[in-house]
Amino acid sequence: MLSPVQYRVSLVIVNWKTPDLLARCLESLATDRGFSEFEIIVVDNDSGDESVPMLKSRFAHVKLIENKGNYGFSKGCNQAIDISAGKYILLLNPDTVIVDNAVSIMADYLDENPEVGAVGPRVLNADGSLQLACRRSFPSISASFFRLTYLSLLFPKHPALAKYNLTNADPNQFLAVDALSGSAMMVRRSIIENIGLLDEDIFMFGEDIDWCWRIKETGAEVMYIPTASVYHVHGAASRKRPVGTTINLHKGMEVFYRKHMAKNHLPITNLLVYAAIWLRAAVFIVVNVIRGLLPTGKPDLPGNQSKGKHS
Repeated sequence: MLSPVQYRVSLVIVNWKTPDLLARCLESLATDRGFSEFEIIVVDNDSGDESVPMLKSRFAHVKLIENKGNYGFSKGCNQAIDISAGKYILLLNPDTVIVDNAVSIMADYLDENPEVGAVGPRVLNADGSLQLACRRSFPSISASFFRLTYLSLLFPKHPALAKYNLTNADPNQFLAVDALSGSAMMVRRSIIENIGLLDEDIFMFGEDIDWCWRIKETGAEVMYIPTASVYHVHGAASRKRPVGTTINLHKGMEVFYRKHMAKNHLPITNLLVYAAIWLRAAVFIVVNVIRGLLPTGKPDLPGNQSKGKHS
């Protein structure tokens, strides 16, 4: 059982070595019209940099959990959710910037639509393009085939080939979806009390899809709402550990498949799926190692040009 409700929204942010982006995220939250009704909890996964001193000196209103190791995204979120006291829980990455009143808009939508268990905003790249992970269908063998063969990219408007990333759907329209992005996802507190916390077998990546699956099993809807917008530097922290990130990503795929889909397929099919997952991981590791040898720029968000780049 969570703590008694004392706030409208509890914002849960897990940080690892992104102090500048975290500060910008927290500054953007203060512009939301409902800021006085927010509880902000930051979990620092032993960043070992200026993240914790910065929080203590500049953001005294933030509740801080200091971990002695990098416990991962799921466990960090669960630590914060356990002590949260909001009617709604918003998972938010530290490398995001809230646009206007996005948090309040999501909370308003949940207030007005009791059949909805979770909502997600329009998540944008720095150039304003849509991050496809913010509204998805559940993964399937056919969807994976279409992505691996690039058919979903060649035919982005075909309803069957584009089903996973929903590239055939208008990004300006409200849409009931299977899954949202854990970079910015608001969940009704009563739903969490029903389905439980994030799966800590998933270090990071895939915990959002698993949670959405469990939300939908209750009969509640999961909604993408384009009237709320968030900018997101995808992978600002995870790109610092490309090999570990790739392993965690594919472990998340395996855990999700094993929990929710393996029972519907023959053992030989499951073995082939697991083999395909880890073969894909091996390819990505090689690609990431090669990329690591090349010079790269630092992540940025809109409005940073006059203030310098963030690490």
